[in-house]
Amino acid sequence: MAQAMEIIETDVLVVGSGPAGLTTAVGLASQGVDHIVITKYQWTANTPRAHITNQGSMEIFRDFGVLPEVLEKATPHYMMGDTVFCTSLTGEEIGRVRTWGLHPQREADYVMASPTENCDIPQNLLEPILLARAAEQGSKVRFNTEFISYADDANGVTTTVRDRVTGSEYQIRSKYLVGADGGRSKVVEQAGLPMEGQMDVAGSMNIVFKADLSQYVAHRPSVLYWVLQPGSTIGGIGLGLVRMVRPWNEWLIVWGYDINQPAPVVTDEMAIDLVRNLVGDQNLKVEITSTSVWGNNKMYAKEYNKGRVFAMGDATHRHPPSNGLGSNTSVQDAYNLAWKLSYVLKGQAGTGLLDSYTAERAPVGKQIVLRANKSIEEFGAILQALGVLGTNDPKAMQTNIDSRRDNTPEGAKRRAELKTALELKDYEFNAHGVELGQRYASSAVVKDGTPEPAFTRDSELFYHPTTWPGARVPHVWLGKNGFKVSTKDLGGYGKFALLTGISGAPWEKAASAVSKELGVDVSAYIIGPGHEYTDLYDDWARVREVNEDGCVLVRPDNYVGWRSMSISSDPQKALLEAMKSILSRK
Repeated sequence: MAQAMEIIETDVLVVGSGPAGLTTAVGLASQGVDHIVITKYQWTANTPRAHITNQGSMEIFRDFGVLPEVLEKATPHYMMGDTVFCTSLTGEEIGRVRTWGLHPQREADYVMASPTENCDIPQNLLEPILLARAAEQGSKVRFNTEFISYADDANGVTTTVRDRVTGSEYQIRSKYLVGADGGRSKVVEQAGLPMEGQMDVAGSMNIVFKADLSQYVAHRPSVLYWVLQPGSTIGGIGLGLVRMVRPWNEWLIVWGYDINQPAPVVTDEMAIDLVRNLVGDQNLKVEITSTSVWGNNKMYAKEYNKGRVFAMGDATHRHPPSNGLGSNTSVQDAYNLAWKLSYVLKGQAGTGLLDSYTAERAPVGKQIVLRANKSIEEFGAILQALGVLGTNDPKAMQTNIDSRRDNTPEGAKRRAELKTALELKDYEFNAHGVELGQRYASSAVVKDGTPEPAFTRDSELFYHPTTWPGARVPHVWLGKNGFKVSTKDLGGYGKFALLTGISGAPWEKAASAVSKELGVDVSAYIIGPGHEYTDLYDDWARVREVNEDGCVLVRPDNYVGWRSMSISSDPQKALLEAMKSILSRK
């Protein structure tokens, strides 16, 4: 008789230990939800991979209490943004673009939008921070454990996994399964989630190396250095990326290859040649630490769950690293789902709350996939301006590039076209609206009957703060005992927050009553003189968009779930109805 397979039970099984999986783990652990994380790998990421970390993610890390550790390991904001386009690091500069909000005209937008700054932290440094936080709060993480398959039923999911050390298989029984297992997700494949787009539209290789490049870059600090070299690829222009991993001695080069041909075998000799060519120093001392090849994708999931099975991160949005949106969107997917799973599992919300996950996050996934691929396409304008398209002759390319120096009509035309083309890269490197501007429409948002606020500036480039239900709650600095506290600090932390003014005091009593009736923490905050929180600069009065006696209900993920423009005739009833609707409580 065959021996029965071992079965382990938990509430949530998370497959994958990347930014999405570990953020889910921290979110669940912080709320005391029993869960297990499995990964087929023996440890966290062993290469830098994702790195740009935007303000939306930094706010989540602030909520989780790991922001100091992230900042300690990260390259700070002020060193990120003098992005260079050149013929090599020692060669001629073609142009520069101020990026990641470091242009003086843009920096105020970023400062006003969040209590945090963006930064650059490689994935291999971020993941151990999240893992440590999850583990210390109760996450159970199993490395060398491979997802094989799952079977779901009305009451839960039974997942078969393989121990890659012993080869033995066993099962994990959970109420919910989360697939955070990357761009080749087995969970998504088995669930049959509908996808749109194409995989492997272009080929790239990564070369991670150590070399002291400080003499070439320290005076123009940036994360990215783009190198254009005529003739450095067979039949065309070579466009390579030299990416800083740690200033200024750890680096990653991204170089393309023909996806229609077999993937190249990247030897150390080939890698060193590429490094020296892009740097422009044939005597540079180089230590290659890793190489890999990968495909650029243009694919997104139209649905993020099937029954009790959910997916997130690269499993649902697959795209090139342009705009630095990949891991950030993964972290934000997880933050959105974790509180909802927690509320449902604790009986504080109906299962209908989980339906809002796809409704809220799938449009974001589609947006970033299309935006990242469009950013790749926008390099064409730079190549067109330099006159390197339409010819395979390296000498002709170089002649056209050099012609922008000429005091001729052709030179003037090329200079003007290059200026316009470089300005277009704002949509890759300063897309603040794409990073922070999502507005949700789902069952977990109660609209107030007002029309969606119009965008007064470009919706991709600029974040437009609003308390319109479905938008992230605006950040402003409040006062508490003489210290500054963000409105973001009143929300988050797994609970609802209700913000009102002095003449809206009845909302405080209503929040207390609704909290008791629903068994859900709704913390009310009266903002004004004489109260715990004061409107230091009157900024809350400027952005709240409701009257002083109105209120703004903030969800645990710091998105506005509902608002009332003025005091209701029955505040308790109004708030109760809104909360029941958000939480799918009948």
